[in-house]
Amino acid sequence: MADTVEVIPETEQASAVELRLLELAKSNVEGISNDDIKEQIPDISLTELTNVINKFLKNGTFELFKTKDKLYYKYKDPSKKTTVKGADNEEKVVYKIIEEAGNKGIWIRDIRFKSNLNMTQLNKVLKSLETKKVIKAVKSVSASKKKVYMLYDLEPDSSVTGGAWYQDQDFESEFVDVLSQQCQRYLKEKWEEAVKKGGGPLLIRNRSYATANDVHKFISELGISNVPLTVADIESILYTVVLDNNAERIVAANGSYLYKAVNRFLPSPGLVKTTCGICPVAHRCGDMGLINAKACTYFTEWLNQ
Repeated sequence: MADTVEVIPETEQASAVELRLLELAKSNVEGISNDDIKEQIPDISLTELTNVINKFLKNGTFELFKTKDKLYYKYKDPSKKTTVKGADNEEKVVYKIIEEAGNKGIWIRDIRFKSNLNMTQLNKVLKSLETKKVIKAVKSVSASKKKVYMLYDLEPDSSVTGGAWYQDQDFESEFVDVLSQQCQRYLKEKWEEAVKKGGGPLLIRNRSYATANDVHKFISELGISNVPLTVADIESILYTVVLDNNAERIVAANGSYLYKAVNRFLPSPGLVKTTCGICPVAHRCGDMGLINAKACTYFTEWLNQ
């Protein structure tokens, strides 16, 4: 009796190839090339390989990217799949690079370096992706003429937009000054309240301290900001108050900062407020020589204010 030979249907053969290719891609998180596939799965035909890879690229199972003139296929978690309708391979490569940059974005020069596309091709791809509203260009406050690209639905990081202190790339100095004054006001009122309650100097001092959360709640209740402020935003304002010597900061037992208004017993001498009081070469100033009061432009400007 002749041995029976089990014939595997073509669909099952294709499924077996797909499973082997998937396992190979999952075990190589940095991606696999055609050479890697031929080495690990030598019995796969070129036709089968092409059909399976095209299928995986089409349904988003694989991502295509280029490194040093070599194409790589990378397995993508189904829970994180994003597709660009009608995108060609170049658009998918650029989209992947921008996606990995997150909400901090990526400069066009870096995209060009990673994608190995020339500027004409890259500009065409970026324009196409922007038209499809899958990416967007955002101006960075670090450079007025510098744009970074990120996914369309992402909210830019504060390092790109400048956070609450910038409006249309302009630093809102008046807004920062108002917040600084209100932070000082809160700390001063807390100190005055501690003094009224009485007790020893140490008790008054401890009662005078406030956390950034306390100040944040106070600022939020005032309603002076049109943009939502975080505790970190208030901490940055409080730090400037400390640097201006209008408050002091200590580290609490839990590692957070505590702030207290500085009680100045004596007003600042008038001399330190003049140009001469802060002049770095005042010690060289005299009646004769290049540095003298008569020829000092800074002194003249101060007098004319």
